[in-house]
Amino acid sequence: MTVATSGSSLGRHLFGVAAVAFGLITLAWHDYNGWHQPRFLVFAAAAALIFGGAAIQFRRTARTGALVLSVVYLVFALLCVPEIRAHPRTYISWGNFFEQFSLVTGAAILSARLSSAWSPETLNRIGRILLGLCTASFTLEQAFYLAPTAQLVPKWLPPSPMFWAVATTVFFALAAVALLANRMTVLAARLLTWMLVLFGLLVWLPVLRSDPRNHSNWSETVETFAIAGTAWILADLLAEHRQSPGPSTKTTT
Repeated sequence: MTVATSGSSLGRHLFGVAAVAFGLITLAWHDYNGWHQPRFLVFAAAAALIFGGAAIQFRRTARTGALVLSVVYLVFALLCVPEIRAHPRTYISWGNFFEQFSLVTGAAILSARLSSAWSPETLNRIGRILLGLCTASFTLEQAFYLAPTAQLVPKWLPPSPMFWAVATTVFFALAAVALLANRMTVLAARLLTWMLVLFGLLVWLPVLRSDPRNHSNWSETVETFAIAGTAWILADLLAEHRQSPGPSTKTTT
């Protein structure tokens, strides 16, 4: 049976707190991520996000909460598809899809870890490929929108905002290659986690403080920490798989 150990739950807690925050933001603005969906869908999504985010904080209800979040995030990922079809050459449409799909990945990995239906090897492979694809999308999104990315970097951070925009794009690319090629995956997932956490702390929290009435600032901040939670969940999964003992062998004399 694949289960999370007591020492590998911080990513789950971060992911859950972000889901609850998403739900509260959705209730406050009557909107999810600025997408202006029908009110009944918005309120249903808010309730599911709050329930799912709270449920995964506790071992007994974690799998149920993860399943609920998987469905909610998958619905919102699929809602990106019409925009992709309408503007296939505008990468922001693809970027929005993969941002939401990375959250589907986090919830699905967590649910599968708490189930006996998936072997560690299969879950390891699927998890790193799915997040690897999402990370490749993050790379392309920053590369295509490099100037706006640089504008978000704190000006006090040396040597320059453009340096960090380019550097983090390269870091995303390296993480994507590592995950997809199955090379140094634990290190890649750990570094990806902390880079995203730093994005939240150094970029989005200051933006949020400067304009707390802006819905987009709240959703972008919470989404960044939610994706960091996904990367953390995968990093713990990969680390557990690497550290698990192999099959014992019997010798005779």
